[in-house]
Amino acid sequence: MRISPSVRPTPSTTLWLARGRHTGSDAAAAVRHTLRRLTSAEVLDDHLEIPEAESGSRQIFEARWKVAGTVTVRARLTLEPLTEDGREWVLAAEAERAWHPEWPSPATMFWPDEPDTAWDHEPATGLRLRAANHLPTEDKEIRRLLRSSVRDGWSIDLVVHEAMTPDARGQRPLGELLPPSLRHRVLEHRAAPEQLRIVNRVLREFGVQVPRGGAVLVPPDPAPTGFDADDFAVRTVFLDGSYPTEVVDALTRYAALPPPLPDGAEGAVSALRDEWQLMTLEEQLVRERELVAMYTEALDAMTKSRDLYREAAERAHEALAAFRESGAAAPAPAPQPTAVPTGSPFQQLTRTLERLKDTAKALRPTPSADGSTEEPGKDGTGGGRSETAGE
Repeated sequence: MRISPSVRPTPSTTLWLARGRHTGSDAAAAVRHTLRRLTSAEVLDDHLEIPEAESGSRQIFEARWKVAGTVTVRARLTLEPLTEDGREWVLAAEAERAWHPEWPSPATMFWPDEPDTAWDHEPATGLRLRAANHLPTEDKEIRRLLRSSVRDGWSIDLVVHEAMTPDARGQRPLGELLPPSLRHRVLEHRAAPEQLRIVNRVLREFGVQVPRGGAVLVPPDPAPTGFDADDFAVRTVFLDGSYPTEVVDALTRYAALPPPLPDGAEGAVSALRDEWQLMTLEEQLVRERELVAMYTEALDAMTKSRDLYREAAERAHEALAAFRESGAAAPAPAPQPTAVPTGSPFQQLTRTLERLKDTAKALRPTPSADGSTEEPGKDGTGGGRSETAGE
């Protein structure tokens, strides 16, 4: 049983998304050569390579062209850093209206369309997008391969059963006969005549079955809204080089469904829309006007904030002044003496000093009216008056 990942948002019908791996020697050189050639041939309106200082370790290319005469398509290709297996790339393109299958594939605007170029490898499995990939013989390997292939949701997986071994014309991939914008999104898996039972046993996990001598689309998890296994199963596929009408119809209807965004596609779509640099003079003027309007709005907001702050500060100063005036008019209450605990050393010392003071007053001689002095304790009864020198 498959474990469902978190639900991803639904992309717009104007988007075209693809991912792959280039296994050749110099992927960036191949992209530059294709962009220059198509710009010189006026297939592209213009192209641009983002400077290394802005793109970092990745290399980013942008291109613009027209389809159906007047519909502008903008596309952005990102080359990831080089690894042992080559360079992975992500391509996000967006048109001014819903995508049509007969429009040129955005992949051919960046990559050469020759069959011997090695840019169309599916990263998770290593299979080629422009080839008829035969399934392994063991059921475990088939299951592992299909799981890896449909897990991220980048490709449209088509399983074709060969009712009998086809000739050279039937062995050619069906992708060559598909509408241009579907050729580099479909990953074709071929099952040999004797593999029908084992393949269908594996496909039960994905909720689909391939008819004998027919084909079936294998959805990712979760499947696109409106997907029904029977509606996307083709009863008969003639592998004789003729146009596969029923297969094309099923693929076209499937591509029109609103599938969830593949894993990692949100960043590519955001970069295409928010970091786009290949602009015409009119687009630059519009962007500058938008920036001026944005800065003006921000400045107005800052000015309003400053005025509100100033008003609040003035009110605070007024309140503080009123508080000070009211405080000066009212007399301040007298400070209360600090209470000394009963029996404290300070209180005992105070009492002792008071007694000494009273004792000193009592011992001090008291002058009489005739200038003589009386000793303390010697009054008329107790001691007699001191005699003068004349007496």
